[in-house]
Amino acid sequence: MANQTVKSIGDYIREQREQARISMRQLAQSAGVSNPYLSQIERGLRKPSADILQQIAKGLRISAEALYVQAGILEDRPADTGVRSALLADAELSERQKQVLIEIYESFRKENAAVAEAQAAEVAAQAAEVAEAAAEAAAEATATAMAATTQGAEAVDDGRPSRKSWSAATAEAELADQAELADQAEQAEPSGNADDVPGQNVPPIG
Repeated sequence: MANQTVKSIGDYIREQREQARISMRQLAQSAGVSNPYLSQIERGLRKPSADILQQIAKGLRISAEALYVQAGILEDRPADTGVRSALLADAELSERQKQVLIEIYESFRKENAAVAEAQAAEVAAQAAEVAEAAAEAAAEATATAMAATTQGAEAVDDGRPSRKSWSAATAEAELADQAELADQAEQAEPSGNADDVPGQNVPPIG
């Protein structure tokens, strides 16, 4: 992984040098390094330090931050709020000072982003608690309504005779009717006593 980074920064420096139409000797003189040393950097055989990259950036007339990003020294930040551009454009600051200020600025942005993320997570957790409480309240209301419905049905059933009690009452009424009919029949039937039979009264023999 480190070799790929070195190769990447070497290729980038060579591409920038060729685009600017600057010879390797001219860039080496501007950067204050030897020509063989710069050649080794471009071929990925040497890993330049931050100071060397700063000098090479001056020779190429580009931002040192671009070389720091390619070398993996500084994390790439595509989004620019204008602060970084202003720092890089400040001629009164050295390249090292610019790098330090940019790193401090980025650390503040990371901290603020972490705080905002934590606040968003807290709000989401509170919303979830409210939703859970609402669901529990709805469940309790449903259970209460079902219990009230069940009690109402039982009250209606208590005011009406059940099938079993209705059948028992019907059977008891039938038995009472049968008993009454039997009593009537018994009263209507002759008892077998001559005194009770009309026209059968025989005067006693004197």
